[in-house]
Amino acid sequence: MARRRPAPRCLLPLLLLIGDFGHSSELTFTMEPSDVVAVEDHPLKLQCQVEGLEPISKSWRKNGVLLSDSQHVSLLANGSLYIWKFQKLRDDGSSDEGEYDCTAQNRLGLVVSRKAKIQVATLSPFHVQPQSMVVEEGGVARFQCQIHGLPEPLIIWLKNRRPLEPDEDRFTLLPTGVLQITQVGEADSGIYHCVAANTANTRHSQEASLTVQGSHTNVYKEPAILVGPENLTLTVHQTAVLECMATGNPRPIVSWSRLDGRPIGVEGIQVLGTGNLMISDLSVQHSGIYVCAANKPGTRVRRTAQGRLVVQAPAKFVQYPQSISRPVGTTAIFNCLAQGEPIPQLTWLKNGEILAPSGHIKLKNNNNTLTINGISPEDEAIYQCIAENDAGSTQASARLTVLWAEGLPGPPRDVKTTALSATAIQVSWSKPLQNTRDVIGYVLHIRKTADPVEMEYQEAVSKSTLQQVVTDLEASTSYTFHIKAYTSRGASKPSEIAVTNTLGEVPAVPALFIKVLNNTAIQASWESSIKLGQHEGFKLYYRRIHGAHFTGPVLLPRNVTSYNITHLDPMIAYEVKLLAFNCHGDGNSTVRFVTLRDATERSVLNTPCDCLKEEHSSKTSTTGIIIGTHIGVTCIIFCVLFLVFGYRGRLLMCKHVEDGMATPQAPSRAQRHSQGLVLNGGVGRAREEFTANRKMADINELERLFPASLPNEHQHKGITQSNDISPISEEQPSLTCQNSVFPLDEFVVTQEPRATFETVVQCSLDCPESNVKQLSFTVTKDNSSGTAE
Repeated sequence: MARRRPAPRCLLPLLLLIGDFGHSSELTFTMEPSDVVAVEDHPLKLQCQVEGLEPISKSWRKNGVLLSDSQHVSLLANGSLYIWKFQKLRDDGSSDEGEYDCTAQNRLGLVVSRKAKIQVATLSPFHVQPQSMVVEEGGVARFQCQIHGLPEPLIIWLKNRRPLEPDEDRFTLLPTGVLQITQVGEADSGIYHCVAANTANTRHSQEASLTVQGSHTNVYKEPAILVGPENLTLTVHQTAVLECMATGNPRPIVSWSRLDGRPIGVEGIQVLGTGNLMISDLSVQHSGIYVCAANKPGTRVRRTAQGRLVVQAPAKFVQYPQSISRPVGTTAIFNCLAQGEPIPQLTWLKNGEILAPSGHIKLKNNNNTLTINGISPEDEAIYQCIAENDAGSTQASARLTVLWAEGLPGPPRDVKTTALSATAIQVSWSKPLQNTRDVIGYVLHIRKTADPVEMEYQEAVSKSTLQQVVTDLEASTSYTFHIKAYTSRGASKPSEIAVTNTLGEVPAVPALFIKVLNNTAIQASWESSIKLGQHEGFKLYYRRIHGAHFTGPVLLPRNVTSYNITHLDPMIAYEVKLLAFNCHGDGNSTVRFVTLRDATERSVLNTPCDCLKEEHSSKTSTTGIIIGTHIGVTCIIFCVLFLVFGYRGRLLMCKHVEDGMATPQAPSRAQRHSQGLVLNGGVGRAREEFTANRKMADINELERLFPASLPNEHQHKGITQSNDISPISEEQPSLTCQNSVFPLDEFVVTQEPRATFETVVQCSLDCPESNVKQLSFTVTKDNSSGTAE
């Protein structure tokens, strides 16, 4: 997405001169009509008072229809509405009941008051009547009356046709029309009935008798709840009565709690009688599920009942819209936030008429925000925010003043656009026809055609320039442009809108991966991601390295991400090329080089044995293998005997050798270093002399055991010893044995305190008929064991 540009500097001095108009000239309600319960055939007066810039005209509407003076309705001089004789139903079928609102208008605009709900007072017949009952002495009695009325009727009880004025706590009269009597006695017997009255009427219920029989007993009775709390829906500041009447012997203890665990509180809480809960001055926080529990004293035996209390709150503004003044062509924003229970619904009015979203008028955030883009003089009005829910409604208003100065330039003309590339469009225009002398610059307004108006951004252009190249755009995308001319007094009206698409662009370079499948096939794979841009497919090429021509293209659709190339020469390296293409052409390619030689070598090494094919050649070498094996075994046996006799008879053999042969001189220190016998820093001189003497003795012992003379040189790991030895006869295989002695204590940590040595003997056999070229074995001597291999 193209980045947003800051507002041009030429607008800043103008914005500093703009200030909000004062509120003294606005229309404001000082008194609005309220909900009323009217008495039929009685007069009714609805109040409406407004202040603002005179003259102000007022009018009334009923259910959205304008009212006029008639024999039933009159508009008073102070703006109030007077209904001479309020009637629920007239002879012509009309009714005075409905929703009334007051409108006020001056030259700045029009405002509408909140809606007032007007109802006629009524009192319906009883729908629950008291019933006669027989109660044991010491028990409980309950009578109930229920009746609907507007306003809420007042209910009183009579006993034997006289008002009941209980002076004992045993009697509980609930506002809901319930009479409770606990610990009933013989004196409570009689005739009971209730009377309900409001401004509409007075009604008497039927009579019911209470008979008390028997005597009080101490027989145990489980606790039980006779009547539990009902579900109630009330409005804030009203009173809720949650009834809970329990029985049992002994008399149970009634307690209340909330199901959600929150405390009920103490403010406004009162217990009526033996367990009824009354909450005065309700608030939204009192909403919840209330649980009544009847507990047997001293035990955990209990019975429960529950009821839901819903407290509604009328709409109330948290943030009011504010009046603002804005120059022509700019943006005006009004914010309105209301709360209530249930959540209020917001409606916007413009001069008393419902405002619907249009091209430059937007409602966002659940109608909390009203945005007017590119305002014009026609947008100057009073805007109202109406918040309403089931508990009531309220309104707030704000005025938009559109600033317009005389002598402003006309709109720029002849707007033309030209797509230069996939990311750039050139916009050009002509000067306005009027008042061009004071123009200080132009502002180019840019947005994607599919984006909302609020996503628009601007670029400032010098007055001497009538064109602008807009860059950093998206390829193959439609953009909308218009221009305004600015002076020190304000901006012109916007020019005509120009819409242009940027050019398309070729796809980006795909990522290519090569996998060798076998010695004649490879697999090319790639990723088809959004980073490639708009592409229709892929083209795949391959050839031998340094080849003159590619094989291909292999056309692949955009959803294909791999392709196998087969029948390749395993000894040749190949070049593979992949590119993406669309209607605008081919994109840049990705090239990879691959060779199949490694796969060929692995295939040769892993080729299974063809025993039938090799049977003949195996037969020709069988004789040589047998002869070579015998010779090798013989050599190993002689070497083992040499080690056994050499180590076990070392003392005697060393003495015998000294007497019969001249003792060779030990090599010098420099020679030992060069021969590699001194490891990890060297060994003591005594050990060096002992090692050299023992080595010469071993060689002499080998000469004694093997009559044939040894060759002139013996080498092993850089050690060289020379002696005058006669050559071996040509009829015998050539035998070369090399003997080396290494002190193992330079390499291994051992538990024995004595030194341990390892003797390595390597024997080479030159036998033309044998496949055995070299035999070797290693013996480790520790005075107890020997190992040969």
